[in-house]
Amino acid sequence: MAISLRSSSFASLGHFPQVGKPSGSIRAPSRLLFLSTRSFPRVFASSSSSSVDADLNSELDAVSSFSEIVPDTVVFDDFERFPPTAATVSSSLLLGICSLPDTKFKSAIETALADSECYEQQDPSKRLSCFYDKALVNVGADLAKLVPGRVSTEVDARLAYDTHAIIHKVHELLKLYNEIEVPPERLLFKIPSTWQGIEASRLLESEGIQTHLTFVYSFSQAAAAAQAGASVIQIFVGRLRDWARNHSGDPEIEAASKRGEDAGVALVTKAYNYIHKYGHKSKLMAAAIRNKQDIFSLLGVDYIIAPLKILQSLKDSITYPDEKYSYVRRLSPSSAMLYNFSEEELVKWDQLSLASAMGPAAEELLTAGLEGYVNQALRVEEHFGKIWPPPNV
Repeated sequence: MAISLRSSSFASLGHFPQVGKPSGSIRAPSRLLFLSTRSFPRVFASSSSSSVDADLNSELDAVSSFSEIVPDTVVFDDFERFPPTAATVSSSLLLGICSLPDTKFKSAIETALADSECYEQQDPSKRLSCFYDKALVNVGADLAKLVPGRVSTEVDARLAYDTHAIIHKVHELLKLYNEIEVPPERLLFKIPSTWQGIEASRLLESEGIQTHLTFVYSFSQAAAAAQAGASVIQIFVGRLRDWARNHSGDPEIEAASKRGEDAGVALVTKAYNYIHKYGHKSKLMAAAIRNKQDIFSLLGVDYIIAPLKILQSLKDSITYPDEKYSYVRRLSPSSAMLYNFSEEELVKWDQLSLASAMGPAAEELLTAGLEGYVNQALRVEEHFGKIWPPPNV
C-alpha cells in the first residue's frame, strides 16, 4: 500500500508574487495543477566508501548503499513492493484518498468532517479550513502508525508570503498532532522556499520544530535554507532540466551548461557541498528523478525520490561481482571540502540578496509549484464543502 501521489508535468507558468513581496495571503490562481505528495525516509545516507559489498545482487542494492532511495508511488498496492519508511501528507494526498472507493484513510477524513470544534465555526471559510487541517493531521497520524520514520505535513501554500501566518499554522497543526499523541520528533512541516518561508523555517527550527523546505530551484534558496537550519531541503532535479530545455536567460543554468553539467544535478551537487563544507545540519533531498543516470550522478546525497519504474529497473538489473566497484559515491563530505565557492555565494542571505540572486528558472518554477499547491487546497475545501456534513453528523 503506497502513500503518495505522483505529480503531473507543469501545464503553465502563471503570474505570482515574487520573492520580496510584502507578507500576506496570496491570490488563488484559477488554473488547476496537480502536485505530488512525497514520501521520504528517516535514515540518512551511508557514509561508507565507494566500494559495494559482495553480497549485493541488484543495482537497487548497490545504489541504496550510498543514498536512501525513496519510492515515489501512485497506487496504494505499491506499498508492499517498495515500502517507504516515512511519508508526506498534503492536499493532493487528501484528494487521492477521497477519490478512492475504499481505503483505511477515509475514516480519518470522515472523522475530521464530524469534528465538533470545526462544526461550531460560523464562518464557512473558517469551518472548511478547520476541516482541512483536521483531515491533514488525522491522515498524518494514521501514516505515522504505518511508517517508522517522520511524517511531513504540507503547510497551506496560500500563506507562502507571510512568515507569521506560516508559523501560526505550524503551531496549530502541531497542537492538533499533540492532541492525538503524535510526538513532535515524528513530524516535519513542509514549507515553500519563499524568503518568508525560509524565515519561518529559521524561527521554527529555533523552537525545535523540524521543517522541510520545498520548491528550491536556485543555489541562493538552498544556501539560505541551510543557513536557516532547515531539517530537509528538497530540490527538483528534472524540473530544472525541463525548464532549461525550453528556456534561456538563467545565469545559474547557463553556467552549468558551459561546464557540461545538467542544471538539476549541478544544483544538488553545489547545495550538498555547501551544506557539508560549512557545517550546516540540513539533509538534502533530490526529487523529480527522470532516469537511472540521475541516481548514479547523485549517489551520496541523503535522499533520492525515484519513480517506481526506475526502482523496478534497478531491482531487475543484476550487479555481478566484477561490476561492484563501478558504483561510485559522487557526493561526500570529504569531496565537499574541495569545492570552491565565490565570495558572492558565501554571503549571509537576506530577503534582498535572495530576491536579486534568484534567476528566472527559480522564480517561474516556484510560482508554478505554489499555484499547484494553492489549487489543490482549494479543491480539497471545495470537495469537503460538497460532502459536509457526513451522514453521522
